[in-house]
Amino acid sequence: MNLTKHFTLEELTVTSHRQFDNTPNDAETANLVLLAEFLEQVKTLLDGKPIMVNSAFRSKQVNDSVGSKDTSQHRLGYAADIRVPGMTPDAVVRALVASDLPYDQVIREFDAWTHVSISPSPRRQALIIDKQGVRSYA
Repeated sequence: MNLTKHFTLEELTVTSHRQFDNTPNDAETANLVLLAEFLEQVKTLLDGKPIMVNSAFRSKQVNDSVGSKDTSQHRLGYAADIRVPGMTPDAVVRALVASDLPYDQVIREFDAWTHVSISPSPRRQALIIDKQGVRSYA
C-alpha cells in the first residue's frame, strides 16, 4: 500500500524479526503517513537521492527484540532509521540541521545510519549516538 509517491506501508513496517507481528493499528498507520510525507521532504532536500529505510515502525515485540526503549518514537510510527546512498550519515544530519524541515530528532547513529523522527511538537534536536554514548551534535 502506497503511503506517498516513494514510500509504502510495507517498507515502513518491514522487520527481520518475522516471528513477531509488526502490523500498526489505525493511529500508528496515520502516523506512518505523516512520517512518509516527511521522508518525501527529506528526499527533496537531498536532491531526490534514494532513501533506504532500515527500520521505521516497530511493534512492542519487535522493539523489545532490538533492545530499544518503550518510549522510542519507532513505537508510534514517528521515526525511521535511514541510509542515503552516496551520502554519509553525517552529511544527512548536516543537511537536515541546515534546513527548515520540522524534524523532532535527527541522530547520527554509530556513523552507520541516520535516525529521523517527527512529532506534533518538533524539538529540532540533533544528536550523536556511538560507542562513547549520547551527545549533542555540534
